[in-house]
Amino acid sequence: MRRLAAGLALLGLVAAGCTSATTDQPPPAPALPDTGSGGYDAAVSEPREDSVYPAVGDPEVDALAYDLELSWDDRAARLTATETARFRATAATDHVRLDLARQLTVGHVWLDGAAVPFRHEGKELVVDTPVTRDSRHLLQLTYSGSPEPVTAPTERADFSTTGWTVARDGTVWTMQEPYGAYSWYAVNDHPSDKAFYDITIHAPAGLVGVASGELRSRTTTGNGTTTRWHLPEPAASYLVALAIGRFTATAVTGPHRLPITYWTPSDTPEALRRVRYAPRAIAYLERFLGRYPFPTLGVLVVPSKSAMETQSMITLGDNRFTLSRDVIVHELAHQWYGDTVSPDDWSDLWMNEGMATYLAEANWSSDHGSASRSGILRRWSASAAGLRSDLGPPAHYRRGSFGEGNVYYIPALMWDTLRQRLGDDRFWTLARRWPSTHRYTSQSRGTLAAWWSKESGEDLRPVFEAWLEGPREPAWHAG
Repeated sequence: MRRLAAGLALLGLVAAGCTSATTDQPPPAPALPDTGSGGYDAAVSEPREDSVYPAVGDPEVDALAYDLELSWDDRAARLTATETARFRATAATDHVRLDLARQLTVGHVWLDGAAVPFRHEGKELVVDTPVTRDSRHLLQLTYSGSPEPVTAPTERADFSTTGWTVARDGTVWTMQEPYGAYSWYAVNDHPSDKAFYDITIHAPAGLVGVASGELRSRTTTGNGTTTRWHLPEPAASYLVALAIGRFTATAVTGPHRLPITYWTPSDTPEALRRVRYAPRAIAYLERFLGRYPFPTLGVLVVPSKSAMETQSMITLGDNRFTLSRDVIVHELAHQWYGDTVSPDDWSDLWMNEGMATYLAEANWSSDHGSASRSGILRRWSASAAGLRSDLGPPAHYRRGSFGEGNVYYIPALMWDTLRQRLGDDRFWTLARRWPSTHRYTSQSRGTLAAWWSKESGEDLRPVFEAWLEGPREPAWHAG
């Protein structure tokens, strides 16, 4: 129905918001980023319409790369931007649609170097131009405005908004799960569509911009600081970090000479002390999951109540809980389960949270605390039936209860059940192989269950189905 409405509007049945093509020349297209010998092919995805939040994302667009140049005026709270998006059309259609918040006013749009008409109503930017299946295109646009966060579909107390957020002290930060990247750039805002990113941030004097990936350059003048970031592996939009504030960068070396940079508030030395646990957390996780999957690691601390596994640059709220060691371990565990391999539908959020919870709150906590793993899991088991009853099975949660305990603790119990059935050696071998053999892709629970069944030599699909989709809580036994 959404596509039909867009199509009718493009035929001129709804005129509001239409902009005619202009003769203005597009900005020079950015050079091909360093994506390896395969070019953009590593970012080819099979986008889908989400079963939980179908109003966000479009399966007819496969984004391959985003190049964003962002200028932030903190006094006016205004963002001015130029964007270049390379994409593949997954179907023959008469339009191209991306998500972009209504607070951002689009100036010009060019497709393959030619100015094209577009419509921007609500959160949908629709470009009126025909494309053929599997054709690849260069979309460029300019926009500006005062971004606002997006209401999150959750009842959790630690986050009620997603996307572009400006804190009381003026710090800009973004956490955008399950959606909200569209609050600050035009994007196919769905986890099934991964893309490369290059982000340039022009920050006002005294501030610095931070983003996911590798810092390619940092230039400071009297007017401010410009940083250029490159994410060398495809990422889902919800995993892209961005912040602008008074940050101090501290560089250290982690396991295997991994470059690690802490970006902490300049006036909060306690935050720096706490995040210094990251190298030990990586070393711990590598015992279970293998080599850390990205070439760099960053830890970004922002004035939030929550934490997020943003790819290769985890984002942590500036409070004792989100700077605790088990939260750091949890968010870093996501670099394998959630970032290297992401869900292709938000019904499979459990794929991220179950393994991270099992590793951080069960295994790490039992190895470093007073409680045993079986004792921790026993407590979770006691509450699991209530979570399933109140919030739904992990793969069929209530859409207004995103990220609640049912997608964390019930799947963690499932993973422990599988560990007991397969034995430690075989279980952790498969846990390591899953992300390494599905690197930088988005997958479904059906694919995961079939893969674990094939690789283990046992039909484990009934176990996954019972724990993730069943109406009754399966029995968990300590072992």
